[in-house]
This record gives sequence, structure tokens and C-alpha cells, in this order.
Amino acid sequence: MSSIGSFPDLGITTSDDFVTTVEIQRPPHNYFDHALIASLADAFTALDAHDGTRAIVLCADGKSFCAGANFGGGRSEDKPGDLYREAVRLFSTKTPVVAAVQGAAIGGGLGVALMADFRIASPEARFAANFARLGFHQGFGLSVTLPALVGQQKALELLYTGRRINGEEALAMGMADRLVPLESLRAEAHAFALEIARSAPLAVTSIRQTLRGDLADKVKAATDHELVEQDRLRRTEDFKEGVRATAERRLPNFQGK
Repeated sequence: MSSIGSFPDLGITTSDDFVTTVEIQRPPHNYFDHALIASLADAFTALDAHDGTRAIVLCADGKSFCAGANFGGGRSEDKPGDLYREAVRLFSTKTPVVAAVQGAAIGGGLGVALMADFRIASPEARFAANFARLGFHQGFGLSVTLPALVGQQKALELLYTGRRINGEEALAMGMADRLVPLESLRAEAHAFALEIARSAPLAVTSIRQTLRGDLADKVKAATDHELVEQDRLRRTEDFKEGVRATAERRLPNFQGK
């Protein structure tokens, strides 16, 4: 059996049933940055080569699954293009992923959740593509993954309004695959992943490649465009106001500037 190694901000637990759990460990909100997405991509790449892994459960420690980028946490030295290169690498990995979403998956954090093949959610889960409420353009490949899951019209609604939906609504629109009580969320996600792991691994890999196909290439093209629009909108007064309003928990007063 090949070695997995250790990865910053991640807890990795193997089991003898070919299901490996990867836990994001940046509680309470698990904000991401280039380092975290690179660590996830490194871990998933290692698990692709790990003989004891046929399915991955992706979960998070804390209140939120992943609250995206921390716009209120001070100036980041990250270059968004570097982060998106790691995101494309994450999408390029080969092992099926079941996300266990216990809380908020917001903005780019929603992008992380939609990278997975499946999402098991609790009623307490919250999903939002809140970019327009920040005066911003969506990223992390959501231009591709969100419409593929919920359809073009629902994707437009969620992106235009930035509204937050709960686990029940996510299930109804196809964003979540199963809804289970919070206390049994990880066990149910593991059981779901085990169903995958018990299938022939070469067949699962082949089927996944056929159905996901050129998803990583589509995400690469999407993030290239998303980055251009984000760079443009990041310089606007509306973006500054959106970040301020979010930090102050009030409605933004956008001026179209």
C-alpha cells in the first residue's frame, strides 16, 4: 500500500473498507486560500495513487463547511490565478468524492462543495453563491458546475440574487443528493462512499471519466474568464461597498460604480 503523507490544514483518516475521510481543519468557518486548495489538490492526488482508497469523504471541522474567501480578514497576498490553478488540479483528480455538508458552503466554498461527485447535507446546511451581493463575479468554476447541477434558470436566480438556501431546498433543486440529520451526517456520507468503494474500481474510474469527461478543462476555461471579471470588478466602488456591508451585516447601497 502506498503512503499518503500529511497535508497542512487537513486531517486524513483511512479505513479498511477503501473509504478515506479528508477533513478540512480551519474552524469555525474553514475559509480557503491558495494554501488550503493546494493542500486539498495535493492530498487528493496522493489518494489517487493510494491502493487503500476507492472513495473519499470530504468534510469539515467547525460550524461551516467552507465559507469561501475571507474578504473581511485583511489583505491577502494570494494571487487568485494561483488559487484557480490549484482548483483546476483538484478537479483533475480521479477518485470519487462525497462531500458531507454540515453548515455553510458560501461563495467559493460552494465551489468546493460542487467539486465533489455527491453532496450529503444536513437540514442545517446553507448554500449561497453570494458574489453579486459582494459586487463581484462568481469563481471556482461555478459558471460550469452550478448550471450543470440545478439548471440554467435556477443558477441564474442563485447568482443574480445571492440568496441563501437550506438543505431541504438544496435537495429539491438537485444541489444536494441526500438530506440526513446532522448527528448522522458523517456516518451517512461514509455509507454512501462505501457503496461506491464496493463497486469495481476500474469500472468506476472509467464511468467517472466518461461522465465527468472534460470537466477540468471546462473549469480551466471558466476560471480564466471568471478571473478577468473578478479583477475588473474588484476595482469598483460597489465591491468595496459589498465587502463593507457584509462585514457590517447590513444591506449594501450599490451605486453601479
